[in-house]
Amino acid sequence: MYTLEFDENLCKTCPTCDCLVKCQYMDLSVDEAKEEMIKIINGDDSFVLQDCVTCYGCEEYCKRGNHPFYLITERREEKGILTAPRAITKQWINIGEPRGKFKTGDIKKKILSFGFMPELLELTQGRLFDDLMPSYVFGQEFFCNVVYIHFANTSIIKERLPMVIDNFRKLDVEEVVCMHDECYGSFASLAPAYGMEVPFKPIHYFEYLYNRLRELGDEIGPLNIKVAYQRPCSSRLSSEKHHFVADIMQLVGAELVERRYQNENALCCGDVLGMIYGYDLRNDIQKRNIDDMVEHGAGYCVFNCPACQNALAAKVTKRGIRPIHIIDLCRMAIGEK
Repeated sequence: MYTLEFDENLCKTCPTCDCLVKCQYMDLSVDEAKEEMIKIINGDDSFVLQDCVTCYGCEEYCKRGNHPFYLITERREEKGILTAPRAITKQWINIGEPRGKFKTGDIKKKILSFGFMPELLELTQGRLFDDLMPSYVFGQEFFCNVVYIHFANTSIIKERLPMVIDNFRKLDVEEVVCMHDECYGSFASLAPAYGMEVPFKPIHYFEYLYNRLRELGDEIGPLNIKVAYQRPCSSRLSSEKHHFVADIMQLVGAELVERRYQNENALCCGDVLGMIYGYDLRNDIQKRNIDDMVEHGAGYCVFNCPACQNALAAKVTKRGIRPIHIIDLCRMAIGEK
C-alpha cells in the first residue's frame, strides 16, 4: 500500500505554520497551529481533525510542500472520523467505481482527459481544441478519485489512482491535458506525494488554453468586461497554475476585479462542504462570496469547475452577474460564442 511522504521536521521547524494560521474556517495563532500539527503528526487527538471542512486550502498555504491536508485526511481515516454520513460516503464511492465502461477517441500521443465529468465533453468545441480533438478519454477508468479526500477516504484513492494511471500507460500516451484541475492535481500533486510513478506529462488545461489563445492571437477581440473568477477547491492542488487565470484574462481583454475572496483567500462554491457540514455553512460561504462579486462590480462570474457552475450559476444570475465557463469566455474572445 502506498504511504504519504511527509517530513515531520518541516512542520516542527516551520516559522509561520501558515497551513493552519491562514485557514478561513479555524482561528489559530502560530503557537496553537504548531501545537495542533504536532498532535496530528504524532497521531494524537486534535480538534483540527473534527473542525477541518476539507477546503484543501492548507495544501496551498504550506510553502514547504509538505502536504498538511493529505496528512489530516490520513489521520481522520485512521481514527474513523467521518466527514459525512456513511451512506453518503458510500454513494460517492460507488459513483466513481470502475465498471469497464468508458469512451476513447482517436488516441494520439497527446490527449484530452475529461475524467468522469460529462459536462466537459460539451465545452471542448471549436478552434480552441481542433488541434487535439477527437483524441480524448472519458469514464470511471480515467476518473482521478481525488474527490474522496473530502470524505477522509484516502484508502480508495490509493487503491484506484494507480489503476487509473495504468490505464493511461496502456494507451501509450505522452501528454495528458487534464480538463479538470482535480485530475491534474492527482497526477502532479497527489500521486507524487504517495510515491506513485506517473508515466506521462500532465498538462493543466489553463496552460493549454493560454497557449492556444496565443496561437490564435490575431482572432482575439478584446471583451472589455469585468469578471470575478470562481476558484474551486480542487485548484488548491495545482496552485502553481493559478496565474494562468490572470494571464488568460489579459489576453482576452477581461478585467479581473480586485476583491476580497480571490487568489489564496478564495472561497469555494460551498456545495460539497454544505453537503457534508450542513446548509448553514454552504449558505454563508455562497452569500459572502457573491456579495463580494457584486460589491466590486463584476459583470461576469467565470467558472473553472462545472460542479461549481452548477452550484452557483442561478444564484449569481439572480444578483445580476452572468455565469460563464472560462472556455466559453475564451470562445467569445475569438468570436465563436
